[in-house]
Amino acid sequence: MKFSLIICTYKRATPLRTLLESVQLQTVYPDEILVVDGSPDDFTKAVLEEKHFKGLSYFKVNEQARGLTRQRNFGINRLMQETEIVCFLDDDTVLEPTYFAEILSVYKLHPQALGVGGYITNETTWQQTPAGYKAKTNEFVYDGWKRKDGSRFVARKKLGLDSNVAPGFAPEYSHGRSIGFLPPSGKIYEVQQLMGGVSSFRKEVFDRLRFSTYFEGYGLYEDADFTLRLSNLGKLYINTNAKLAHYHDASGRPNKYAYGKMVVRNGWYVWRSKYPKPSGKAKLKWHSITLLLTLIRYGNVFTSSQKKQAFTEAVGRTVGWWSLLFSKPKQKLS
Repeated sequence: MKFSLIICTYKRATPLRTLLESVQLQTVYPDEILVVDGSPDDFTKAVLEEKHFKGLSYFKVNEQARGLTRQRNFGINRLMQETEIVCFLDDDTVLEPTYFAEILSVYKLHPQALGVGGYITNETTWQQTPAGYKAKTNEFVYDGWKRKDGSRFVARKKLGLDSNVAPGFAPEYSHGRSIGFLPPSGKIYEVQQLMGGVSSFRKEVFDRLRFSTYFEGYGLYEDADFTLRLSNLGKLYINTNAKLAHYHDASGRPNKYAYGKMVVRNGWYVWRSKYPKPSGKAKLKWHSITLLLTLIRYGNVFTSSQKKQAFTEAVGRTVGWWSLLFSKPKQKLS
């Protein structure tokens, strides 16, 4: 299969170069690499010119085309005609050598697959469990593996607000468990959502869907929105053998107030895109969980070492929730 790699970047020249060096070590190499740079300076271009990367095309976009979803759509419009699979990677990831080979293997095993995601290995510690193992209150158990549950999920379980579907699927009240709750089992799992920064799709998908430009700038949850819409058209999978690390570089991220506001408003947008007419019970659960998570962030002001960040994010979440009463997000698909 001919496949292309699109990397959207913003002021992360050094992490980007590290990622590209891991791409060079792949057992299967992309037929083309498109770097779409939204940085206001030329530092990223200068760093890339220091070393040759086979098949790389660099694009600098202006302010009108800047932002994750716009940059992704920009790259899609410039793919070579022969491309069959389009891979996306965050600029602060590092691949294990068989990443692309494992991604492509799923398309061969499941010809109906419209999208395949990779598996992040450095964010969670998992342990295998014996048969019949019963989870403790602060644990999450799935498919013979367990991991620690954070305070937000412990609280949700106690209040009967935990997700009632498998990881990677969206319950009617949203707030499901992400694909990060799938264990390192070596299996391929069917899902409804992929993380955009470790994803791939058949090129033909983009003849029908594009990333929504509602998600400006940082684009929080744009990947959930796109893949939930795509899941209505066909199958999506995660291959836990397609391994990479994600280092969450702090540069280019919004301030915590803006992030908190995005969490709520973008979360509402994704929820109502998937479920335009949720039941009254689902509405109550969505708002209950949103307020619970906001209260937990306020509580982190007293329990966390990053008190200012916790407070400003909590205020952002509060403002975001109240703003829904007066100005609900409107669907924008292109």
